[in-house]
Amino acid sequence: MFLKSNIIYTITAGMEGWELFINSLLPMLLGAIQYTIPLTLISFAGGLILALLTAMMRLSKSRFIRMPAVIYVSAIRGTPLLVQLFIIFYGLPNIGLNIDPFPSAAIAFILNVGAYASEIIRASILSIPKGQWEAAYTIGMTRRMALRRIILPQSARVSVPPLSNTFISLVKDTSLASLVLVAELFRKAQEIAARTYDFLLLYIEAALIYWVICFLLSLVQVAIEKRLDRYVAK
Repeated sequence: MFLKSNIIYTITAGMEGWELFINSLLPMLLGAIQYTIPLTLISFAGGLILALLTAMMRLSKSRFIRMPAVIYVSAIRGTPLLVQLFIIFYGLPNIGLNIDPFPSAAIAFILNVGAYASEIIRASILSIPKGQWEAAYTIGMTRRMALRRIILPQSARVSVPPLSNTFISLVKDTSLASLVLVAELFRKAQEIAARTYDFLLLYIEAALIYWVICFLLSLVQVAIEKRLDRYVAK
């Protein structure tokens, strides 16, 4: 009798858990579509622009141009992303700068991506043989023309794998935006869990959604790498 009661209880709990899983799926997906994915795209696009500018500054021969970029990269890489988020959202209001949750998160992620991606871009540019520069100069190109037409296209192919990894990592890092009140995927999981007290199920569900998104992005990464491999001599 006791065994039968346990079986019935387990089946009932399982059915309730499955119902909760299905009912919470749509709010989490909406959180991903409305906030997680846009935040990732905006942050990565803005971060890439900042990264390219920072990489060019770090490659400059002028110390006055190079040092601000060095300090920026060192400061961002030397402090936790969560602390950067809190400074922008909770700290800046102390000096009269009130920024809404989504822009605050976007600014923090752009600054973070910009610092890390700049090192990837800089390393990719430095990986191009000096002979490429010399060949460009011999046909009358300036340094700027050589960089734009010869060096950057080649370094772009080299930087695709690490930049893709940065993009995938950014998808997961956006979960930190829940701590500054952005209603993204993980924030939705927290809100539902606070009502139902079923933290394990809902956090596992959130993790699965992140996993699926990152898996799909990894397939895109592989496709891009294969397309770029067509231009490589083997």
